[in-house]
Amino acid sequence: MGKGEELTTTKYLIHAQITANGIVEKPDVVGAVFGQTEGLLSNDLDLRELQRTGRIGRIQVNIHSNSGRAKGEIVIPSSLDRVETAILAASLETINRVGPCEAEIHTTKVEDVRAVKREQVVNRAKEIYKNMVESVGPTSMRMIEEVREAMRVHEISEYGEDRLPAGPSIHTSDAIIVVEGRSDVLNLLKYGIKNTVAVEGVSVPRSIGELSKKRTTTAFVDGDRGGELILKELLQIGEVDYITRAPKGKEVEDLEKDEVLVALRDKVPTAQFLATTNILNDSGNSNNHKKENNRHNRRHQKYNRNEKQKPVKEPEPEVEDDEVTLMKDMLKEFEGTGCGAILDEALNMTKEVEVENIYEEIKNIEGTADTVIFDGVISQRMVDVASEKGIKKLVAFKSMNIVKKPQNVKIITIN
Repeated sequence: MGKGEELTTTKYLIHAQITANGIVEKPDVVGAVFGQTEGLLSNDLDLRELQRTGRIGRIQVNIHSNSGRAKGEIVIPSSLDRVETAILAASLETINRVGPCEAEIHTTKVEDVRAVKREQVVNRAKEIYKNMVESVGPTSMRMIEEVREAMRVHEISEYGEDRLPAGPSIHTSDAIIVVEGRSDVLNLLKYGIKNTVAVEGVSVPRSIGELSKKRTTTAFVDGDRGGELILKELLQIGEVDYITRAPKGKEVEDLEKDEVLVALRDKVPTAQFLATTNILNDSGNSNNHKKENNRHNRRHQKYNRNEKQKPVKEPEPEVEDDEVTLMKDMLKEFEGTGCGAILDEALNMTKEVEVENIYEEIKNIEGTADTVIFDGVISQRMVDVASEKGIKKLVAFKSMNIVKKPQNVKIITIN
């Protein structure tokens, strides 16, 4: 966009190229635009009337002559809607004479000024944010971290006679996550996961074993030898439904949010975990392994039989609720913009898209994409193509006529 463009109410800029078989000046071009489009369209789209009422801006012409021929560009600011602007842009191509010379006009593009403004806002916001981050010194960062740590410590509670460190939801949640120590509980609290309890050492308290028999239990242990030892002990005294581990060599207390979410998302049933690992064989007692494996197999078979008689909805870790809340908050930022975004597993934006092109954008996705969030309505066609492309979540203000919902696509709406 040039300096002289009228941007107060302008929505679109029509760009057109002109060539003339002779030397012409700017007034000749402007006169031809007004004169040869007059009466071509309805009175509502008459250029003189549109300019008089301020619905189109001043016609800008940049033209130069060389070897007896003239070439240049015409720019017309428009505050009309998309359809009317397109009709006006097409009408320019009917002009075949400028002054005494034959001429040809070709519309090259219609630029959305609002999209350009949005890009400018995003770029400027990045600069402002960068300056804000750089202006926060080490002392300020320590103060902020101390306050955050104090809030997390304030939220932490205790469970049982052993007064084990636990999240505030441990007494009410149907699903619990068993971790190793207090630092693990604090780290998960930082990411909004409140249904945790720590065993505080390799020797697992009996209270944890009893609690695991009453709740849907996920064991979330470190990716080291200590994690294996705690998992063995927990499997012997309690009933664990799911198992997940931190990446090899890492501890739960050191994981970032995306690593925590991925680990909980990739949890596996205990029977499946035991069938694919030798964790109970390390002591050399294979009979122990078989006994433990068979016990968990029988337990899951019992669940399967009950499912046939009466559907049972498996409680999920509260991380899902927090993730949904985060999605809804992100969605509100797109309200009224007519735009959307494609996100990766860590919820980083990989591409911003127009809602009118959202189906084609999903259809043409290449590489890893986890979530599509947009200011619009989720349709069956969109759900189908998202399933084909491996999209795990569709987030919009509402959904309509979803008859067939694939298992691998989660639909989140504002309500």
